[in-house]
Amino acid sequence: MNDTPRLQLDRFLPYRLSVLSNLVSSAIAGSYSSRFGISIPEWRVMAVLAMQPELSAAQVAERTAMDKVAVSRAVSSLLEKGSIERSVSPGDRRRSILKLSDEGARIYREVVPLALRHEQSLLDVLDAADRDALERILDTLLGRARALGDHT
Repeated sequence: MNDTPRLQLDRFLPYRLSVLSNLVSSAIAGSYSSRFGISIPEWRVMAVLAMQPELSAAQVAERTAMDKVAVSRAVSSLLEKGSIERSVSPGDRRRSILKLSDEGARIYREVVPLALRHEQSLLDVLDAADRDALERILDTLLGRARALGDHT
């Protein structure tokens, strides 16, 4: 073990990104979870369906990079709460498609301003050049991570 490189976790990019994501998600969730009774995975499912209605659960999992089990639990809970609806795809009777219900759309419209305020508050510490750089870096890293994921 002496010749094994040591991992400095507090400087390890995947760990830092995970911590940042968890902190930001938890802060935003604080503004909607008690009010609307939805969890972080449920919100992510709703946000994806608001932008791209009529997706399958597998497509939601793909777009959110969430575990299929977490998406399945979130979908089940949202169906139970009446926030989303499931129907059969007209093109493929074996495929279920999901969309926000009217109630889900109402909740989405109320949560979005809260989420955007949290995002703005986080980004306020960056000037315009740093924000542009962050966007470019995130796009580059997301592309690279997707490419690396395709090869495993």
